[in-house]
Amino acid sequence: MAKTFRHLYEQVVSFENLWRAYEKTRRGKRYQEPAACFDMDAEVNLLQLQAELKQQTYRPGAYRHFHIHEPKKRLISAAPFRDRVVHHALVNVLEPIYEARFSEASYACRKGKGTHAAIERAHWGVRNCGWFLKGDIVKFFPSVDHAVMKAVLFRRIADPDVQWLIGLILDSGRGVLDGERPPAWFAGDDLLTPALRPKGLPIGNLTSQFSANVLLNELDQFVHREIKPREYVRYSDDFVLFDADRERLADARGRIAAFVAMLRLKCHPSKTCVRPSAHGLKFLGFRLLPQTRRLAREGIGRFRQRMRRFHRDRSVPAARVTASVRGWLAHARFGNSEAMIRKVLQDVRV
Repeated sequence: MAKTFRHLYEQVVSFENLWRAYEKTRRGKRYQEPAACFDMDAEVNLLQLQAELKQQTYRPGAYRHFHIHEPKKRLISAAPFRDRVVHHALVNVLEPIYEARFSEASYACRKGKGTHAAIERAHWGVRNCGWFLKGDIVKFFPSVDHAVMKAVLFRRIADPDVQWLIGLILDSGRGVLDGERPPAWFAGDDLLTPALRPKGLPIGNLTSQFSANVLLNELDQFVHREIKPREYVRYSDDFVLFDADRERLADARGRIAAFVAMLRLKCHPSKTCVRPSAHGLKFLGFRLLPQTRRLAREGIGRFRQRMRRFHRDRSVPAARVTASVRGWLAHARFGNSEAMIRKVLQDVRV
């Protein structure tokens, strides 16, 4: 039987934990207005936040919404600074509980993991296995069902006060992403069920990234326990299974679709498919082939467009342009693409 944890709230609301959460929240943002305002009287603000959490009078503030367009258009929801402190305080306590139980195949938003490590693992699969099953979840963050999310989290977190805080944070994101997903029905639903069940994890919350890993760890464990492919890797809601047997992967496609439906999620019908490794795998911005890996064309196109925008908007600080170019170079050089990189940089010189 899985171990449950009951006495966690005192750790979450301790001043030491809140101070550590505050330092993480302001990291890289201390000169931005919300962080600077909080900094002016940080100790008093944290004591006030602690009192509200202890008395359970704390209520999340309104999100600030904006869109980003890379790699695709997404609605980002930024919580107020003090709420982000609470998110960090909660994750500080919960993350160690789950980290030991997460699959080693999970690479998003985990220490010592990340994009390049996930690509390395996937490239091993391409080189050593003849077939892969690549899939993702339809509109994952907008589609996360709050009742399912609570059920998975509360299997281990039995502290009612922590459950209250988790529910409060989940409810603060209710409806934020309703316009970002199509309605979906599952076994036993009636016509109104999709409209009546709260859904959505705001993209931008630390708690959303953490909750996503907790929920999709259910998929990871199912794959390890029931499918047992030769290799498996997941980054957020993108996942790949590798094997020498095409039929095993074709069968796994249906079994995985049925499993994620139990979480009230759907696999993307056209993007979840079995392919030969020799034809290459597109994964996290790269095209992985048995003998090489190359930056995907879409990533090159997005970088060109970004540089053109910088060229048109001369108000963009030079430091931001430099940081953008350096970040792209660090990513692009992970592939065998030096000639392409030189050509792109010549074309987009600003």
